[in-house]
Order: sequence, then structure tokens, then C-alpha cells
Amino acid sequence: MDISNSNSHILWFFKQKGFHEKGINEIMRKCKRLESVQKQNLSENWDYLKSIGIQERKLPSIITKCPKIMTLDLNQKLIPMIQCLTTLSTKPDEVPSAITKFPHILTHSIEEKLCPLLGFFESLGVSGTQLGKLILHNPRIISYSIHSKLSGVVDFLVNIGLTKDGMIGKILVKYPSIMGYNVEKRLRPTTEFLLSLGLTKSDLQKVVINFPEVICRDVDKILKPNLDYLKTRGFGSGQIASLVGRYPPVLIKSVKNSLEPRIRFLVEVMDRGIEEAADYPEFFHHGFKKRLERREKLLKQKNVSCSLSEMLDCNHNKFLSRFDLVAKIV
Repeated sequence: MDISNSNSHILWFFKQKGFHEKGINEIMRKCKRLESVQKQNLSENWDYLKSIGIQERKLPSIITKCPKIMTLDLNQKLIPMIQCLTTLSTKPDEVPSAITKFPHILTHSIEEKLCPLLGFFESLGVSGTQLGKLILHNPRIISYSIHSKLSGVVDFLVNIGLTKDGMIGKILVKYPSIMGYNVEKRLRPTTEFLLSLGLTKSDLQKVVINFPEVICRDVDKILKPNLDYLKTRGFGSGQIASLVGRYPPVLIKSVKNSLEPRIRFLVEVMDRGIEEAADYPEFFHHGFKKRLERREKLLKQKNVSCSLSEMLDCNHNKFLSRFDLVAKIV
């Protein structure tokens, strides 16, 4: 589609802003309303977006994703929405960052989408700066339907027993992305998989409260391959249930970059059995280079034997003091 002569001002405006003609044609195709926008309105919206802290070099990408932004009435639509979002922010860059991530946030209605969304989350115990964190860090959430999408996730969390002391609100603030997942295709299969490993309902609740990202991962692509790897290294069913119950991210960490190097170091360098990792699952949490390798080297120099928890479950100064390694500080 070529831009007609009657819309040549649009072509020249966007060309001056660094758009290629192909890209201009694309945004015109995506948003027919641009054809009726005057150059002055384009300039006003562009300048206003710059004035709130969006870098000009990022504007072409933002507008390509959502050309409708340039058709919004500056005073009736754009400014009020950004002022509303600003009241939710605690840092100057949060609103520009949210717009960059999901420009469509500006096209939604304050009365019909933003206010009901805020009310929905407040009813779950989310308030104050937490509301800003929830919406500005995951701006796509404004596009979700409260009735057909968000309520379904909340009902699912209620059904696994997360009903006390604003628990659901805390989970949503901790991991807002959970609201974007399909209950039947992702959340329910992962929780059923975790229960099949031997976790109790109480264990499952702790997983969701402390590591909600775990139930958002794909069972076949991530959880099962990690489980299979642990089995090949000799972990039994009971040990795996203990591992997952106490440190659930063991099921979502990279086998190649995290699990395998640690287990190999445990067995081949530290000369310990995998049962020690089963007894202290937090072994998979600690930094490999800065904590695990470094402390093992210091202990070997003094010929000190200790449990993994004694070795790792403290800050470095306490570790040095505990094993009389202060003289080794260089």
C-alpha cells in the first residue's frame, strides 16, 4: 500500500523521525485512523512521549508496535492515562519502561479497564506501591479480561488452598507473569506433576508462595527433563520429593549450566555423595564460583571436614571465622 498524496504529511513526518517508507506503509496498514491525523497532532503526541522520559530512539519501535498511540487525543486520552500510571510509580523510569514494554497500555480506558483492574487487585490484598509494581512491571496485564482470564487464575489458586492473609495478592506481586498463563494448559498440569512426585498439598502451597515461577514452566519441556536428569544421577523418588519440596527451582534450573556442573563438582571434586545434596537441597542455590568452589578450596587447604550446610549456609566472614580461616584472607 502506498501513501496517497493527501497523506504526504504523514510520510514526511515519519521519515523525519527515522522511519523507512516500508515501515510507514506497515503502520498505516495496521492503523487506518492515522490517515485522518494532522501533522500537528502527530508532533504533539511524539513530543509528549519524549517529555515523559521515553528515549527518542525507542519511539519508532514503540509506534510500530502500536501506531494507534499517535491517533490518541493528547489532552483527553494520552495525558490522563500517563498521569494515572504515574500515580502508581515509585521511580521516574517505571512509566516509560512500561510503555516501551507494552505500548498498548496507553490505548486502554481508565474508567473501563484501569480502574476496575486496580479494584480487582485491591480486593486480593494488593495495595499502594504493590499495585504499581504489579501493573507497571507487567503492563500487558491491563489487556487481560478480569472475568475470563484473571478470575480464573485466582480461582485456581484458591482451590489449592491459598486463601489466607492476602496470600494470593502477595503471589501476584512476587510473580505478576503468573496471570498470563492458561490454567488448564499450564498451571494445572504443573501442579498435578508436582503432586505426582510425592509432594503434599501443603508442600505445593509452599512452592507456589515462595517460587510461583515453577508452576508456570512447561512440564514436558522443562520439568520432566530436569526430573529425568536427577534420576540418571542416582536420586531416588523420596530424595527427589525432598529436593523439590525444599528447593523447587531445582526443576527449572538449566541442567547444562547449573545442575550438572554442581553435581559433578560435588562428586568428583568434593568427593561427596549425592545424598548430601538430597539432605541439603539449598546446595543448588548457592553461587558456584564465588561460594562453592572458593570455600571448598579453603577447606581443603586446612583439611577441614564439614556438612554442606555448615559450609554454605552463612556469609563469608562467618564461614572464615567458623573454620578458623581468618589467616587465609588476602
